[in-house]
Amino acid sequence: MLRPIRTLAAAAAALALVSACNSASGSSSPGEPGAAGNSRGVSADSIKVGGIVSMTSASGYSKKDTDLGAKARYMRANAEGGINGRTIDYLGAEDDGQDPAKNMAAARKLVQQDKVFAVAPMSSVTFSGADFLEQEKVPTFGWGTLPSFCGPAYIYGFNGCLVPSPGGTLNQTWPEGIGQLLGGAQGKSVAVIANDSDAGKFGIRTFQQGFAAAGFKVAYAKASVPATAVPNDWSAYVKEILESDDGKAPDAVVSVMQTPNNIGLFTALKRSGYQGLLSDPTDYDPGLLAKDATKQALDGVHVLLQFQPFESSDPKMSQFKADVKAAAGGQDVPLSMHTLTGYMSADLFVSIAQKAGKDLTVESFQAAAQGFSDTGTLVGDRSEPKGQKDSFGCGALVRLRGGAYEVSVPFSCRRPVPFK
Repeated sequence: MLRPIRTLAAAAAALALVSACNSASGSSSPGEPGAAGNSRGVSADSIKVGGIVSMTSASGYSKKDTDLGAKARYMRANAEGGINGRTIDYLGAEDDGQDPAKNMAAARKLVQQDKVFAVAPMSSVTFSGADFLEQEKVPTFGWGTLPSFCGPAYIYGFNGCLVPSPGGTLNQTWPEGIGQLLGGAQGKSVAVIANDSDAGKFGIRTFQQGFAAAGFKVAYAKASVPATAVPNDWSAYVKEILESDDGKAPDAVVSVMQTPNNIGLFTALKRSGYQGLLSDPTDYDPGLLAKDATKQALDGVHVLLQFQPFESSDPKMSQFKADVKAAAGGQDVPLSMHTLTGYMSADLFVSIAQKAGKDLTVESFQAAAQGFSDTGTLVGDRSEPKGQKDSFGCGALVRLRGGAYEVSVPFSCRRPVPFK
């Protein structure tokens, strides 16, 4: 049974990225929820699952479509008989407002009050509830763009770990895809810019390595843009970038930031006369096309995807679109990367739980995850526990052109490189 998606909460505090430890008061002891052998959230005929999503934020940025994507996948699973005969009781997603305190509160509510078996999806730029969910042994699924998705035993990225640690690997879709668009990386330069935050600094570190490994000269790599407010004046950043390649402009500018910053930066670069390639990992969203100013700012920008583009003819993409339409009450709704984040987070949970068998416990689920693998999904070939250390290595690039998206580099899986 699926419960209605909850009403969105009011806009909350500013964007933040933290990884906060849980207090000792949240710990489990044998016999309590989360302890070994307990099947919290599992009854004879149902499995209770909830989500945590940034439905609202102080900046207006929203990931609310993540909830619809998860609902779509669970609806199809239930229509096909559930998971080994059990119906998925999806409670919908709690809104954390991109607020660390609300993220923690949402995790506690789902576990201690709603008593869910799993959290899928978890999609936010803050995951302060990670330590609590790990401690309570709650299988949790989301987009592996935060360090908490890399290493913990009970937390899974739907396309693997995208924030590697030393000994892990880097997904080369972005640098090699841009190299393909430029006719090769040798002799080409790139500027990488990010917000002045922990996430931005780590992004600079990872992509600087990735682009260098692909053969690019990294002419500029700075996490210098304020994380709490979009600059009104981009001229200082643009001047630095345009002179970064020994006084010349780089061949490509890569932004590791969200849409409001990308619009400001790319508009300023275009007004300066910059003719090089522009790219970011964020702006694949038909909702952005509703405003002419946004379309103009992002026109020609190549967006990194780590899943099959919606323009793909893959039968699994057709299934995804049909499932989302059914979950939306038969209406055609705009698709976004958030929709697919929710769908594929739910899909990985369903796939592992199905393998765990009829006797579903946290222990049987984790045992199934340890030997899990499948092929040809919308994120490529999946396997665990590899995905808790490395990405699945697949992706594509799409370009906004004339008010519509088109595939600029088709979806493929590339050999990763070591992260140092």
